[in-house]
Amino acid sequence: MDFQAITLEIEDGIATLTLARAEVKNALNVQMRAEIPAAIRIAQENARVLVMTGAGDSFCSGQDLGDGAAALDIERVLRDEYTPMLRAIFDCPIPTIAAVNGAAAGAGANLALAADVVIASERAVFLQAFSRIGLIPDAGGTYWLPRQVGFAKAMGAALFAEPVSARQAEAWGMIWEAVPDDAFAGHIAARASALANGPTVAYAHTKQALRASFGNDLEQQLALEAQLQGQCGQTRDFSEGVLAFLEKRRPAYEGR
Repeated sequence: MDFQAITLEIEDGIATLTLARAEVKNALNVQMRAEIPAAIRIAQENARVLVMTGAGDSFCSGQDLGDGAAALDIERVLRDEYTPMLRAIFDCPIPTIAAVNGAAAGAGANLALAADVVIASERAVFLQAFSRIGLIPDAGGTYWLPRQVGFAKAMGAALFAEPVSARQAEAWGMIWEAVPDDAFAGHIAARASALANGPTVAYAHTKQALRASFGNDLEQQLALEAQLQGQCGQTRDFSEGVLAFLEKRRPAYEGR
């Protein structure tokens, strides 16, 4: 499939989706919002981990404010274009990494937070810029922020619209880790490789269980754990993991 606003490369089980509108700091336009879900569908069928990053020196500057059609009916655009894109990331069965290589602002920040793991270069900043133009956080911001950083910091980030550095985001629990700029590319490659060579079914069930915990009571969560663990216990990966442990070697997971 030919893409114009993004690129998709798959190698060694790693799918790399790059937002490719560097001339506008990878701002989200209608074409990009349509291409991202299509690329994710390809990735989840042909790879074992998905990495999302940005071309140039930015991750994503958010909604393309030059897109006049989006400004005319924000509700429709969020419902019909943003929601499918964010659901595609959130529902992706393989692990997803947002490799935030630069500024992530507005919807771009929340696009990153939709991933399972966010790893940022130290030069990156996260900015809930919405109140600067009279809007509320969207693209999932009101969902992910309070869950990741707590109510007080989420409210402050939304109201003051001040940049949050990568190191600050790491300290808050907004992201998994901040990495020195000169080590960023190699670190992302190593993290992606580790997941691509890991137990794919267990990863998918881990995502399902952790997300369900916010809506379950203890008994419901214990029951879900038992169910999902039972399914993991029937996989070849579990058998290989146990055998590798007993033989004191690295497991060779097949993802099934």
